[in-house]
Amino acid sequence: MAKILVAEDEDSVSEFVSRALQSQGHEVIVAKDGGEALDILQNNRFDLLLTDIVMPVMDGIALALKASASAPEMRILLMSGYAAERQRAHNLDALVHDVIAKPFSLEQLCDTVARVLSTD
Repeated sequence: MAKILVAEDEDSVSEFVSRALQSQGHEVIVAKDGGEALDILQNNRFDLLLTDIVMPVMDGIALALKASASAPEMRILLMSGYAAERQRAHNLDALVHDVIAKPFSLEQLCDTVARVLSTD
């Protein structure tokens, strides 16, 4: 299974996402903001970065840009509850593999992660 970094500042969402992905057999590390996620990425290799767009310190779009520069093979999946932020992310189609809209179900999350990890 995959090694996944989840960057999410809301504890309830990060807990839900982490447990859901672990139940699918993935190894999951959680960062509370974009800055912490960037620090973790500098010292570790991940198959997928799953990040919220709106976060303190560094937003998910800035994080995606920095992460893709240092690890271009890593898949990037964004989460957002804000339509305007989802639109900003769609302007990064070359870097971001998908954007999942909050709120999402366990099934939507697991299906989207599986699809993103399986695309070439």
